Amino acid sequence: MSAERTGEADPAPNAIDAPGTSEAEWRAWPGLGALPALAYGGWRSAVVIAAHPDDEVLGLGGLLSLLAASGVRLRLVAVTDGEASHPGIADVAALVARRVGETGAALEALGAGDVEIVRLGMPDTGLADREGELAPALKKASAGFEVCLAPWEADVHSDHEAAGRAAASAGLRPYFYPIWAWHWARPGDMRLPWDRALRIPLPPAVLARKRAAIDCFASQLEPRDAGLEAVLPPGVVAHFTRDHEVLFR
Repeated sequence: MSAERTGEADPAPNAIDAPGTSEAEWRAWPGLGALPALAYGGWRSAVVIAAHPDDEVLGLGGLLSLLAASGVRLRLVAVTDGEASHPGIADVAALVARRVGETGAALEALGAGDVEIVRLGMPDTGLADREGELAPALKKASAGFEVCLAPWEADVHSDHEAAGRAAASAGLRPYFYPIWAWHWARPGDMRLPWDRALRIPLPPAVLARKRAAIDCFASQLEPRDAGLEAVLPPGVVAHFTRDHEVLFR
């Protein structure tokens, strides 16, 4: 995630910064439990595109753990290093190193420490201006992989949306994972493509690994300088600790 969150496709001004939907509301909605299951048992390789460090763990950490345990070849394409998450920080290089280290620790916690990682080094919060460059870079980084998983192209975060659009325009036919949609949308919200939604149930041991992986991102869980709250306050983290994940096809 990143400090500069909103994009041009906001369903409402500052939708991400506004008070969001509680996880209790999502868990009370029977629609999530009624979603068809994702059939991933035959996958042999998958590439995961993440706009920022932690996106892939929040949205897909459980699935990554399941795929790694099944011996699926995995590659993570880290589009940015998340350097914009702490506005005004004096030592940006130290923040980048910290966030890169957190990703490595999180993948280990998921049992996915052998994931190949490709870092594109594009500017955090600047992907919308680099889509023409990003699409061929994603196509190249995804060559030889059967399945692509990318941020949802309507997530109301300019970087997430740019990464999703670039993956689609590169012809990768991605499964999309939402992140900020759980905050700004509501159960049954027609702005979300429920007719294309798939559910990934997470066994208790996998969910425990995902929770441990999320805990690795201390830079995002702690309050920031200048009185800024954490990038991932408890109410946001709660959306990613349920017993399932959701993809849009």
